Amino acid sequence: MGLIDGLKRQLRSVIEWQDTDPDQLFYQWTDNGDEIKNASQLIIGPGQGCIFVYEGVPKAMIVKSGIVNLETDNIPFWTTIKKVMQFFESEHKVGIYFFRTTRVLDQKWGTSSVVKYEDPKYHFPVGLRAFGNYSFRIKKPGHFFVNFVGSNSEFSVSQFRDVMNARVVQPLTDHLAQSKFTYVDIDANRDELAASLLEKLKFDFTKLGFMLTDLRIEGTNFDEETMSRINRIADITAEQHAAAAVGMDYASLQKLEAMREAARNEGGGAGIGMGIGAGMGFGQMMANEMGDSLVPKQNSPAASQNSDDPMAKLSQLKQMLDAALITQDDYDQKKEEIMSRF
Repeated sequence: MGLIDGLKRQLRSVIEWQDTDPDQLFYQWTDNGDEIKNASQLIIGPGQGCIFVYEGVPKAMIVKSGIVNLETDNIPFWTTIKKVMQFFESEHKVGIYFFRTTRVLDQKWGTSSVVKYEDPKYHFPVGLRAFGNYSFRIKKPGHFFVNFVGSNSEFSVSQFRDVMNARVVQPLTDHLAQSKFTYVDIDANRDELAASLLEKLKFDFTKLGFMLTDLRIEGTNFDEETMSRINRIADITAEQHAAAAVGMDYASLQKLEAMREAARNEGGGAGIGMGIGAGMGFGQMMANEMGDSLVPKQNSPAASQNSDDPMAKLSQLKQMLDAALITQDDYDQKKEEIMSRF
């Protein structure tokens, strides 16, 4: 069996990259061992290229698909190598590396850490994450082979993607800091961000021997601290709109909320007194702001008369109950006190 295998290796006449894995960028042909025996043809398939390596040094490269006759075609380096080989055998090792020339599509990327910058409008720290995809193709296979592949038998798309994904955060951070986008403008300007990021990353790809052909930002999200700040801003904005809808300013609305909280506190008589005082204060505030003559001012004779009038007290008490400034228990207790004096 070993003899038959040996004869097959000696008689093999074709070198080609078969059953290519979509994840492979570089692949060392090893079907015939480290030496080229009796191979006479090299087949370069569509989307493939080939590098000849002699004693660890790249000597020739073929990027055009087709069939190359190694015995007769005038290929740089190959004509020289044949002179030192006997029957295509040599004590010096000859390596053949295939590489992928087609565009590699839909490579996912995402920021490995949170991108932090100051929101230019609200002036609070923002923590942003982004993710998307990009496409690339090899531009200088010899450069990448010498500087990164080296003596490895193969190099994958996944390995290259890991290298490039680690380089995304810094350009994105720089652009966000320079562009002055507030957090509400991030999604609306994703195309602009992606275009800028593409230009900034092209240089990094070129240094490695690749060409970045497109880049997209598919989505963004914020860290928990940023979301807490954003939600607070949204709540305050909603309250401001609600106050404006009923003719109040935001400060008045905050006072009203404070009064309601005080009235809801369970503090016995003190809580009831605070609730009544809050209700009186709220009524006076609304009268001053809206011109409501139904609630008299405290220093007027009518106010003094109403302060001793059980009917007026009961009426005010009912208004506070209807406005949810006091509870039903508070109302019943205070009503009983007023009626006991009547």
